[in-house]
Amino acid sequence: MDIILLEKVENLGNIGDRVKVRSGYGRNFLLPKGKATLATPENIAIFEERRVELERKQASEMASAQDRAKYIQGLALQLTANAGSGGKLFGSIGTIDIAEACTAAGAPVERSEVRLPDGPIRMLGEHEIEIHLQSDLNVMIRIEVISDGEPPAIIETEDEDEAAGDEENTTEEPAQDDADTE
Repeated sequence: MDIILLEKVENLGNIGDRVKVRSGYGRNFLLPKGKATLATPENIAIFEERRVELERKQASEMASAQDRAKYIQGLALQLTANAGSGGKLFGSIGTIDIAEACTAAGAPVERSEVRLPDGPIRMLGEHEIEIHLQSDLNVMIRIEVISDGEPPAIIETEDEDEAAGDEENTTEEPAQDDADTE
């Protein structure tokens, strides 16, 4: 399927590039999202008329993304989570948690912009997270995951030993059925 890109698409091309893609990718993703149009002679003529407008739109989006990047770049977040004694989290911290923390800190970030190449965070400590603002613009932020302060539950073995000893001393009486008493 031959298409013309109406905006820059990562790993595919820039505005105005005529590329050949698999029909499913074009039909199900690029065309419905308005990222591309079919490469017909009519569409090529229409695109050439709109080329300046599309390039201006992309330049303004890039400028706003760079403004956001200046603010986000210096961001350091501290998230609390319930963790065990070895520093392993009960649960995990994912893209939603990071996006909400960034937004609460005054830097609006969408969930889709947070990149976690190693999957969700499952350990305490400092982590470098990539925020993908634009196809050519990525910003790294630092996230420190700390324990919420609750000590992990400690299992006491003395109580278990006493409970086991109590069970040995008790004698169970056989249960009587109501039918036997009649």
